[in-house]
Amino acid sequence: LTAPLTFAGGLCLQYLEKRGICIGAHLLSVRDAEDTPFPETDPTPEQVTAPGKKKFPVLDDSAEERMRAVIEEARQNEDSVGGVVEVAVTGMPAGIGSPIFDTLEGRLSFGYFGIPAVKGVEFGAGFRAAGLYGSENNDAFYIDEGGSVKTRSNHHGGILGGISSGMPVIARLAFKPTPSIGREQETVDFIRKEETKLRITGRHDPCVAVRAVPVVEAMTAVVLTDMLLE
Repeated sequence: LTAPLTFAGGLCLQYLEKRGICIGAHLLSVRDAEDTPFPETDPTPEQVTAPGKKKFPVLDDSAEERMRAVIEEARQNEDSVGGVVEVAVTGMPAGIGSPIFDTLEGRLSFGYFGIPAVKGVEFGAGFRAAGLYGSENNDAFYIDEGGSVKTRSNHHGGILGGISSGMPVIARLAFKPTPSIGREQETVDFIRKEETKLRITGRHDPCVAVRAVPVVEAMTAVVLTDMLLE
C-alpha cells in the first residue's frame, strides 16, 4: 500500500499546493513519549511540513530521543509499541463537505481506516470534548484584520457540521502496536482445531507509526483532492 499511496499522494500534494493548501504530519506520541502538538488555530505551512523533512518526524527534536528509547526497549524485549500521528491542513477553504453522508470527517476517516494498523481517529478536541461543557468546547467566532471569519480556538478541528470552516483541519490517528512480534503467543491451529503456540521470525517494525507519517499525509491529500474536484 505504501508505495502507490504515497505516489498518488505526492501528485495530490502538488495540486493542493497550487490552491494554497498545505498538509503535514508528525509522530505525536509513542506510549508515554510525546511530541509538541501542532498549534490548533494558526499553524504555518512551514511548521506542518518541517517534521517530514527530518529523518525522525517530530516537531520537538528532544522528543526523538525519548521515542527512540521507548521503541528500542520494545525491540529488545521482542515486543512492539503503538503511536499517534497528528496531521494538519492549512489553507483549507470553507464550505467543503456536506452534512450526514458526505461529511469531511467521514470521508477522511474512510480513507484513514484504510491505512493498516489504524484503530482510532479524532478531529480537533476529539474524545477530550466529551469531558467539556458546551461553553468550554464552543469556539468563539471573530473577524480578523483581513476580513475573514475565524475562531479563537479550534476544538472543532476545522470542521463544523461535516463542512470545512476555514480553520486548520487537525486530526489524530491511533496506530496499534505491530502484531508480528518475536515473543511466543497463544493461537489456534485452524485445521486441527486445537490450541497451539506461535513464534514469528523475521524482521518486523517495533513501531509502525513512525513510517506511517507520510502515508497519513498522502491519504489526506488524496481525499481532499477528490472532494475539491467534486
